[in-house]
Amino acid sequence: MKFVRFIMKNAALANVPKHIDHFSKFSPSPLSMKQFLDFGSTNACEKTSFAFLRQELPVRLSNIMKEISLMPDRLLTTPSVQLVQSWYIQSLMEILEFLDHRPDDHRVLDAFNDALVTIRNRHNDVVPTMAQGIIEYKDAFGQDPVTSQNIQYFLDRFYMSRISIRMLINQHTLIFDGTTNPAHPNTIGCIDSQCDVTEVIRDAFESAKMLCEQYYLGAPELEMTEINANSRNDPISISYIPSHLYHMLFELFKNAMRATIETHEASNNLPAIKVTVALGGEDLTIKMSDRGGGVPFRKIERLFSYMYSTAPRPTIGDHQRAPLVSG
Repeated sequence: MKFVRFIMKNAALANVPKHIDHFSKFSPSPLSMKQFLDFGSTNACEKTSFAFLRQELPVRLSNIMKEISLMPDRLLTTPSVQLVQSWYIQSLMEILEFLDHRPDDHRVLDAFNDALVTIRNRHNDVVPTMAQGIIEYKDAFGQDPVTSQNIQYFLDRFYMSRISIRMLINQHTLIFDGTTNPAHPNTIGCIDSQCDVTEVIRDAFESAKMLCEQYYLGAPELEMTEINANSRNDPISISYIPSHLYHMLFELFKNAMRATIETHEASNNLPAIKVTVALGGEDLTIKMSDRGGGVPFRKIERLFSYMYSTAPRPTIGDHQRAPLVSG
């Protein structure tokens, strides 16, 4: 039996390029926040979601895998990028197994949910692993402007693709797992229709502060100003994904704290990190400012390059600095 499974697995692997070529001819379906909220709140049907995802996920996986294959050969040969490729191939194969299954079988729906959870967990470390691949490439071959520009373009699309795939998976598994979160009754899947922005800001700050105090034995405080143009007395809330907002703020707070600590290491008083939250008729703005010394103007254009960092690279086993090194 093991030999038969081995043969079947090899046959499936051999067909992967054919499947990638087929599904990459289609464009991912555009989906809005409103569509996610409407489906999850009024029309949630597990069979419909299953039928959609078993077609949509192969399209999204295949499109990004096609783009990965167009990267420079030297980058593709790095161990980390090869590992990421293997994860995507395995996930694609697992989704394709459901193409011919009937959606009215509860066992199929349960197996599909389990497969989605497995895929999501498998891809948890895609971002740091791909970043490690870039480091391996730079260490071995250096960098040139053309290659750097190509990698920048690819990684922008790659990370956006990853976010959208995880969004689809999270919405399905959270809505149809049969549980609710009493602490957040307005949550539909991973979207909170009344996300308390200031609460998320404080949570992200406290998490970053805990790390900062652990490794630097001190941390700046937070000064927050709220401006709600729609209603002065109401808390600022929006329809958003709290985990996404938290992650962005957490990374910004880590950078701000590291810069503040290192710039004022000889001072007994650390200047606070100031955050202004402003909600207007259409937009929400979060402004964060610190006294961390800033960045020279000549480096401004490079700040959002994946090939550049203002933070020292942590070495393996260097647990004292790594948590606050974030770009």
